[in-house]
Amino acid sequence: MSVLAEVSGNVTAIGYGLAAIGPGIGVGIIFGQGVQAIARQPEAYGLIRQNMLLGFVLTEALALIGLVAPFIFSGI
Repeated sequence: MSVLAEVSGNVTAIGYGLAAIGPGIGVGIIFGQGVQAIARQPEAYGLIRQNMLLGFVLTEALALIGLVAPFIFSGI
């Protein structure tokens, strides 16, 4: 006797959950390394902070694309 697994509900929610893993890890790495770089070279705070925020924005853009993509491609 075999038991079949059934997925009920909206599968795009599962897809977005998987798509959010990458940006979540990326944000953690960006800020972790940024704080470490500022601790090593406090005089470069402005440049490090600027690059850290730019990396954060680009990483979060991936999360937003993962959120919007199922809605765009659901009609195909």
